[in-house]
Amino acid sequence: MRLLIPTFAFLLIAGPVLADDKAACAEGIATIKDALAKGPSETAAPKLKKALRVAEREQGEGEFDECLDAVGDAKRAMKP
Repeated sequence: MRLLIPTFAFLLIAGPVLADDKAACAEGIATIKDALAKGPSETAAPKLKKALRVAEREQGEGEFDECLDAVGDAKRAMKP
């Protein structure tokens, strides 16, 4: 019983955070796809493709924090 209450409290707090990460992950994937459609530079293209592959895999696995890491990698690759 002692463990049940802290676990329940954690789930109540973590739920909205996971939803935010899920939405940010989906938005990030869309941003990467848009960048690839615009024809990135030769140096950025492979980094963006890898980031997209990783982000989509992590999204499918429900690892939204790791998806956001891949999106961050893509954003750094898009900077001039």
